[in-house]
Amino acid sequence: MNKLSILAFGAHPDDVELGCGGTLLSHISQGKKVGIVDLTRGELGTRGTPEIRSEESAEAAKIIGVEIRENLGFEDGFFENSKENQLKVIEVIRKYQPDIVIASAIEDRHPDHGRASKLISDSCFLSGLLKIKTATAEPWRPNAVYHYIQFRSHITPNLVVDISDFHEKKMEAIKMHKSQFYDPDSNEPETMIAQKGFLEFIEARALEYGTQIGVKYGEGFTAERYIGVKDLSSLL
Repeated sequence: MNKLSILAFGAHPDDVELGCGGTLLSHISQGKKVGIVDLTRGELGTRGTPEIRSEESAEAAKIIGVEIRENLGFEDGFFENSKENQLKVIEVIRKYQPDIVIASAIEDRHPDHGRASKLISDSCFLSGLLKIKTATAEPWRPNAVYHYIQFRSHITPNLVVDISDFHEKKMEAIKMHKSQFYDPDSNEPETMIAQKGFLEFIEARALEYGTQIGVKYGEGFTAERYIGVKDLSSLL
């Protein structure tokens, strides 16, 4: 068993890099073991193919330095927060026993993101129930579940992680998903995230979050419960 400190979930193969790539890089630099699980292959995406996206995801994972990256193969656009899917997520949680789970945004422009958020959150709770049996592992409930923020900028973060030292590498990992973003040589249709200014938006938001905590770049998260500290000096 390869126990992880953090397990990050995304509905689509580029979601984790966009939402919390800097945070993962920061924790890996501290010696933490981190993994990524993508729920779908992104087969409904306007640009690219599942095969191309799988290759891009593998390259991005190398840059971040995660221990594992898996894809659960749920149906893009139509997966549900069902018992069947919960059990698949529970299997992964029990397999890697993460202390912290990072999940999709609680609400977003793409309906998959909010649905994934609830699926992961529910599965984290259910994973701790003794009477839910799975084939390979014992019950395990993460200590905390946090949700990154995606495209709905009105969501106010409960905490912001300083990623100043890791923003550049985060952007490098994002750009491995070349099929999804602006490419002047591409003949594929333009999408919201393939517009020329989209990656500038990602950088601008990181600057905004960073400014709010007195650093250059930050990533924002919402929490499912109060965030406790032993003393105020542990805060930035």
